[in-house]
Amino acid sequence: MNHVLCGLAANPALPAELVDRLIAVADADIAADLADRADLSRAQAVALVSRVEDSALGLAYEGRLTAADIDPTSQPDAALALLDEGAGGPEWARLLAADPDVRHREKLAACSGLPPDVVETLVADPDVRVVAELALWTTPDTAARLARHPHAEVRRAVAANEATPPDVLAALISGEGLPPARHCLVCDREEPPFTHDPHCPRPDCDLPPGASCDGSHESTVHSLLLAALQNPATPAEAVVGFADHPSMLVRRLLAARPGLPPEVFARLAADPLPGVRADLAENPAIDEALMRTLAGDDDHEVRRGLAHNPHVPLDVLARLATVTRIGTTLLPRIASAAAFEVEELAQSPNPAARMLLAQRRDLPAGIRDLLADDPDAKVVKSIAPHPGLSEARLRTMVDRHGVHVIAKVAANPDATPPLLEHLTRHSPPVQKAFREIARHRNATAPALLACLEDRQARPIAAGHPALPPPVITELLTDTHWRVVEAAAANPSLPLTVMTDLVP
Repeated sequence: MNHVLCGLAANPALPAELVDRLIAVADADIAADLADRADLSRAQAVALVSRVEDSALGLAYEGRLTAADIDPTSQPDAALALLDEGAGGPEWARLLAADPDVRHREKLAACSGLPPDVVETLVADPDVRVVAELALWTTPDTAARLARHPHAEVRRAVAANEATPPDVLAALISGEGLPPARHCLVCDREEPPFTHDPHCPRPDCDLPPGASCDGSHESTVHSLLLAALQNPATPAEAVVGFADHPSMLVRRLLAARPGLPPEVFARLAADPLPGVRADLAENPAIDEALMRTLAGDDDHEVRRGLAHNPHVPLDVLARLATVTRIGTTLLPRIASAAAFEVEELAQSPNPAARMLLAQRRDLPAGIRDLLADDPDAKVVKSIAPHPGLSEARLRTMVDRHGVHVIAKVAANPDATPPLLEHLTRHSPPVQKAFREIARHRNATAPALLACLEDRQARPIAAGHPALPPPVITELLTDTHWRVVEAAAANPSLPLTVMTDLVP
């Protein structure tokens, strides 16, 4: 791989004539970067495809190519991408429905808006993978037809299709009103009863680990149930009876579903497996009484799940923050807190509650500044990246809390050039701060030169346009490929150097 040319291919300042020269010598790696250019013209896209055919797929999806630019016979993947975007003609669909390559027919089956005759051809396809892919994306009427398909894998795909009618989904779960499935992927290959070895040594075997069939296609039926439980179109009454199902996966998916009766949620709250209770705790559909019960759960993951519930009461959330590792994330309930709740949280005697509030980036100036002056370093660390903080206040944070807040101060979008330079000179140095400074829009040449001395920040700094051009040029011979590519992609790389580098 030529890392210099790959970097140049991604350089936004590369002139059109140099892009043309790169296209003429592009390999697959260079073509991938060229295809991502925002300024790539249609003529250049066509030229790139003629040079590296594999680039057609991405260009087609991005709308850089039209049907007039593609030959569906020689470029089926690009043609399929255009069909998937609704830009190909019905004659392409008919051609690809008869393609001998099953991968192309399978991709076609996932396209929307196919002509009725093409859908019928795919329904009758001899390869079950094609029919299953159609079942996963097709219209309600066709999904209802395919629910009666003799192959269990097709029925599993119907169960995952959100367009499948609710009554059909209920029938797939219960089996009522449907003829029994006659095949599955396991008994297609092996004589039942058979259980696939999870550590199967056969390199050509594509059966899932543990897949089994005793004549009832049990592993596929189980997968069908999991698919239906994840499908929002599945009616609640079809799944309420699975709260005591022996499969942990079934109970976890059930615990995450809305619209279940309170008694089902209560049974799941008593589940012996913490994962089930954690998924239940995060479910926005559970009521406040159950949330307060789950707040006392002994398991950390249950309490953490409850903290991410968008409807958890704030007093419960404040207690959870004290005893649960939540991490530096903006919780849904904090993001939706009303103005009076924001005021209460800012004045809370609990620093963990103030820290949660400090993750917001839309706080009123008064509350923002109040939290910036907080005596607790964790609160200050959380508020440090908030826009609008003055340089004086950011410097005060560093003076008071040092290494605990430096990286977050460096990430503040309003950190000034002098402040960023000041942070690079802090002793002891903070590695993460160098990475933040290296990507900061206000970073100056002196700050970036300091970042180049840090191993992890060096590739980031090499791509910063404020880096002096002679330094960028020197980095083209760096020993690390990421640094080389970043330097070659730097828009401040001199044009004369770009011109000399392109063959």
